[in-house]
Amino acid sequence: MECPNQTAPAAFIISGFPFPKELQVPLLLFFVLMYILTLCGNSLIVWVVASDVHLHKPMYWFLCHLSILDMAFSSIVVPRVIAGFIPGGKIISFGECMCQVFFLHFLGCTESLLYTVMAYDRFIAICKPLHYSNIMNWRTCLILSLGTMMGGCLNSTLETTLTFRLPYGWRNRIDYVFCDIPALLKLACADTTLNEMVILVDVGLVAMTCFILILTSYVYIVAAILRISSSEGRRRAFSTCTAHITVVVIYYVPVVFHYLRPASQDSIDGVVSMFYTTITPFLNPVIYTLRNKEMKTALSKLWAGNPPE
Repeated sequence: MECPNQTAPAAFIISGFPFPKELQVPLLLFFVLMYILTLCGNSLIVWVVASDVHLHKPMYWFLCHLSILDMAFSSIVVPRVIAGFIPGGKIISFGECMCQVFFLHFLGCTESLLYTVMAYDRFIAICKPLHYSNIMNWRTCLILSLGTMMGGCLNSTLETTLTFRLPYGWRNRIDYVFCDIPALLKLACADTTLNEMVILVDVGLVAMTCFILILTSYVYIVAAILRISSSEGRRRAFSTCTAHITVVVIYYVPVVFHYLRPASQDSIDGVVSMFYTTITPFLNPVIYTLRNKEMKTALSKLWAGNPPE
């Protein structure tokens, strides 16, 4: 699409959710509550792991990393969604929009890579238990954590640069709930075929690579668990892995649904995006604490007023 004025707009207007006026306050309260619970739940995970020496293990190191990413991910999106329910809150500057796109994809890609690293950690713990402490030492954990962040940064830099190098004209209304690449491409005054192709290839490649690595890890994990003679041992091993499998599914399904359909005009896309940016960060600490005996024990000690040792 060609635009007579190709000067980048000073600000964008985010349309947000279409909702009946009587639902404005309930929706506002819902997102405020979800944001508070997300911050509290993930902060609690970090606090418990830092306080209990029995949880100073690679598995919980990565869980803390995930909690920090979830808090940051939610903070990039949810406050802006909340602002959309307040008069004048739908306006976002061009620079803020660019920052939101960058950090959204940086954190999203980092989290995808982290899920893969967590699957690798479980693979080593269950399939190579005698070598676990040597392989997954603290130096390795730090390198893997920094590697996920570097991968997320490179991925987001590519996506953000390709998006904001495009010329934009007088149209500045984003028909979405926050600044994101598919919605911005509809406002560009140039051919966006390359950008859409990059999204398909880039997101598809990252998602499929991570999914295949996670799937491969769990094929070996399940085979190793089935060889355990003790039913209690099998139950504990499965319990450790099911939490990770659950969060992977609830994160990847909506992400793939949205980004592998970049030309989609469906209004359901906004609802789907709220799931992986709002609901998933809230559910992660709940899932991990309910499915993990060590976490539940540490939380019980804190609740009883006995600090973890």
